[in-house]
Formats: sequence, structure tokens, C-alpha cells
Amino acid sequence: MSTDRTNETTQTVTAETEVPDTVTTDAATTETVTTETVTTDEATAEAPKYSTFIDFTMFMGMHSENEEIRKAAKAFFAERLGNTSVVLSWEQVGRCDDYVWGFSREIQDAYYPFMDVLHTDMDIVRFGYTQADVDRAFTAPELIGLPAYERLLLAQTLNHGGTLHTASPRLKDRTDLPVVPLTAPDGEASFPEELERLYHESLVLSVAPDEL
Repeated sequence: MSTDRTNETTQTVTAETEVPDTVTTDAATTETVTTETVTTDEATAEAPKYSTFIDFTMFMGMHSENEEIRKAAKAFFAERLGNTSVVLSWEQVGRCDDYVWGFSREIQDAYYPFMDVLHTDMDIVRFGYTQADVDRAFTAPELIGLPAYERLLLAQTLNHGGTLHTASPRLKDRTDLPVVPLTAPDGEASFPEELERLYHESLVLSVAPDEL
């Protein structure tokens, strides 16, 4: 009885896993991978163009020790929340995190709820640089002399035909580049109630103006 059941099971498994002679397993796998593979540059090339770019200095400017910078950066985000897409490149996201990680665990825990909710509630689009961005960053004459991270970001902005909103002291007077410096508002803008509460709690983290 045991032998018959073993034979029956073996026949069933063999029937279910049999592969036709005309198609090999390797060929099928290769065909699937080839069909679904899309490079980063191709995916980015197919993405829509964006016009409003921001950087580390805009995001961390909301916590600047300089009140004019803090209020101006906050107003930028509060006025665009819910109605405008802004681009923050992957590298610039990383710069924000790298800066925050330099603070104590307690300060990070107070800061990150605000950052996380703002990234969720606001239409902040995040993507990386393309080969075209890299090429332009290190060949465009107008970008010579800037730090590599600003050259890359400006190349990305230029390739999208966009403008970069920034609090960078190196860029604020560069009228030859698509840069929009901060403009101090008359008062202090506000986020929606819950986000405003998280913002005030996050202000235990403060950024020296010379670190932007």
C-alpha cells in the first residue's frame, strides 16, 4: 500500500513539473528579465518635468537660528502645502538626514515626526540624478567653482527647465542661474494645526546659518 502511494505521488509531481521540450527554463527566465528590465535613466526620462526644486538649505532652513531665514523657509512650505509639487533630490534628502543624525537621540525623536508628516502631507517628489545631469554638472561653465552637490542639483534643475529655491549663501546672488532666494514674509505663516504642533516641538533642533 505504501509503495503504490509513493508511485502515485511521484507520477503526479512529474506530470505537474514537466517542461515542454521546445522551451528551456533558462530561456524562459532570460526572456522575463529582459522584458521587465528598465534602467534608471529610462524611467527618469519618461517622468514628467517639474518646475520647483528645493534643497537641504530650504528644508533645514525652517529650523535656522536666524529668524528671517526660519520664517521665510517655513512660509515657502506652508504656502505650497496641498497645492504645489516640489522636487527634493535623493542626495538632498540624504543631506537632511545626515545633518539631523548628528544630534542626540532625544532631539532626533522630537524632530522626525514633523519631517515625516510634512514629507507625507506635502507633494514632495524625490528622484535621483540622470547621466545627463551628471554630464552637465561637470561641463557647464556657469557651474564651475560650486560644490559638487550644488552643481549636480543645479544641473538637474536646468535639465527640467525649473527653478531652485534655496537659502544657500553661495547661490542667492547668482542671477545667471535659475535660482530663487528666500524672501522674508511680513509675519509667520502657519501649518495646519497638527503639523504646526509637530513643527513647534521639532524646534529643539536648531541650525546655525553658516551650516546651510
